[in-house]
Amino acid sequence: MVAAAFGTIGRVVRDLLTPPPWSAGGKVTGGAHTRSLDAAGGGRRGAGLGTFGQLNSEIAAGQHMVGSRAAYLAANNAWMSNARGNLVAYLVGTGARPTARNVSRQERRQVQRRFETWAARADFLGRTDFFGLQQQVANDLVVYGESLVLMHDEPEGLQLQVIAPDHLDASKTAQLGDGRMIVNGVEFDARGRRLGYWVLPDRPHSTFAEFAPAVRVDARDVCHIFHPIGSGQVRGLSWFAPAILPANELDQLTDALLVAAKLAAMHAAFVTDVNDTATDEHPLEDPVWEPGAITRLPFGTDVKFSSPDQVKEAPALVRMNLQALAAALGLPEHLVSGDLSNANYSSLRAGLMPFRARMEQVQYATLAPQFLRPVWERWLTREVLLGELDIPADTPADWIMPRPQQVDPLKDMEATEKALALGLTSRRQAVNEAGWLIDDLDEEILADREREAELGLSFTTSRGEPDAA
Repeated sequence: MVAAAFGTIGRVVRDLLTPPPWSAGGKVTGGAHTRSLDAAGGGRRGAGLGTFGQLNSEIAAGQHMVGSRAAYLAANNAWMSNARGNLVAYLVGTGARPTARNVSRQERRQVQRRFETWAARADFLGRTDFFGLQQQVANDLVVYGESLVLMHDEPEGLQLQVIAPDHLDASKTAQLGDGRMIVNGVEFDARGRRLGYWVLPDRPHSTFAEFAPAVRVDARDVCHIFHPIGSGQVRGLSWFAPAILPANELDQLTDALLVAAKLAAMHAAFVTDVNDTATDEHPLEDPVWEPGAITRLPFGTDVKFSSPDQVKEAPALVRMNLQALAAALGLPEHLVSGDLSNANYSSLRAGLMPFRARMEQVQYATLAPQFLRPVWERWLTREVLLGELDIPADTPADWIMPRPQQVDPLKDMEATEKALALGLTSRRQAVNEAGWLIDDLDEEILADREREAELGLSFTTSRGEPDAA
């Protein structure tokens, strides 16, 4: 065994000392040697490629400009505005609603009623309700890449205040000692957990803003919502970031095409003197433009009409750019352009399925843990402490997201019916996927049955059998 061990060591040493095949005596014999990874190479093909530095440094340097341009396009560019609206609608719709778990049906109904009562007055500013606040959060998340929500414990209950992301002081970066630090307005402990947020009392560009230093707000009172693009990310980046330059270029292209079309529609005419015999007289100063009109031109004159050349491939070019814009935003093309002329059931379904999967990622991996769940836990703890609810303060909840409109509701209902018949899903799950709370639905059905029986009404079910009243 000793001999075998020394033999193995000898082979390893020999391999290490043997020069590579492209050298002699350890010296390069000639020839160009390039990287094996084309993506890391240079030369003509890689000369124009940019590089991306440390994630937080890059975001800190460009976040404000990217967010400002994204907000401008969302307000002024038709396609970007449409994309923003569709993203927000698919993310939150009419608002996500919780349903408590691990409690009895009566307790769940009591919790639901208390939550609905609170949700109606959840806005700190009194302008909307909890479900309207979700829309504001989603809008900031799409346009600016992040959203800030302050949680206030007021005498009338928990209240939420959505503030603009630029309230978070991006210039606040410092070492605090004991491993603690502030990075772009977010304070961390030595283990990298968030301790607080440094919030400016006034937005930097507000009309009546006065200089005031950032104020520290405990992390327990702040919901900082953003969908990260990398691990360790501190601040959010606008979802419009990869689409800003293409959208601007496409805007200029369509403007140029529109101006060219307007010029072509003017039918401007130019009178030329072929023989250079023109005088001060202008016989065609007021030409007659009417059907069948005959106008005699002076000797040696000619009339030419302007006809600006149109780009023959303009429609295809615009659509190609719209497709690239939709890809940058992660949206099906028709949700950006609004054009359904080439769509059918199969293409719509194929385009919407991966998009909805991406939206569910954001709903359940970002909105739920960063916003909905902290609000639920804060609200429920307060209700339990005040004696309004007699359930554990750590009772979890499932968040029911609004179901988007279906391309063909009948086919989806038939698929759900078969899944229920085969035992592949539960009725509660099917109702939740439809965006309803099963307790609400069952109570409505029971009330309908009782009213039908009282009035002697009878309706037909989907199976063609009378509905027992």
